[in-house]
Amino acid sequence: MKLKESLIVLLITGIISVFGNMAGYKVSVIEAIPGMLILVLIALIGIVLSEIIPLKIPSVAYIVTLSTILTVPGVPGSAIISELVSKVNFLALATPILGYAGIYTGKNLDSLKKTGWRIVILAIFVMFGTYISSAIIAHVLLKVLGQI
Repeated sequence: MKLKESLIVLLITGIISVFGNMAGYKVSVIEAIPGMLILVLIALIGIVLSEIIPLKIPSVAYIVTLSTILTVPGVPGSAIISELVSKVNFLALATPILGYAGIYTGKNLDSLKKTGWRIVILAIFVMFGTYISSAIIAHVLLKVLGQI
C-alpha cells in the first residue's frame, strides 16, 4: 500500500510543480510534463528499490544514485533525460515539497514538542554552521578564480 500512496504523492507533487513551473518560470505545461514524468518515474523506482533491496538504505539514496547514473554523459539517453528534466525548475519542485514538510511537521507537533529546547539550539548550530561553511567555500573559490 505504501507504493500506491507514494505514487499518489509523487503525482500530486508533479502536477503542482508543473503548474508552478508555468506560473513562476513561464515554461509551458506541455513542455515540462515529459521532464516531470521522468522525475516521478526515477523517484518511484528509487522507492521500489528501497523496498525490495534488503539493506537499510533510505529511498532518497537510491533516487540520487539512479538519477546521477542516468545523467552521466555517455550513458545512453542521458542527453535526452537531461534536456527534458532541465525544463522543470528546481524551485517549482521545492515549493510543494516544502509544503508537505510543513504539513508533516504540523501533524507531528507533539513529537516535536517532546524534543524540547534542545532542538532550537541544534537548529541554530546547524544554520550557523551551514552559513559559515558556505561563506568559507565561496571565499576559497573566489580566491582561486581570482575574483577577490
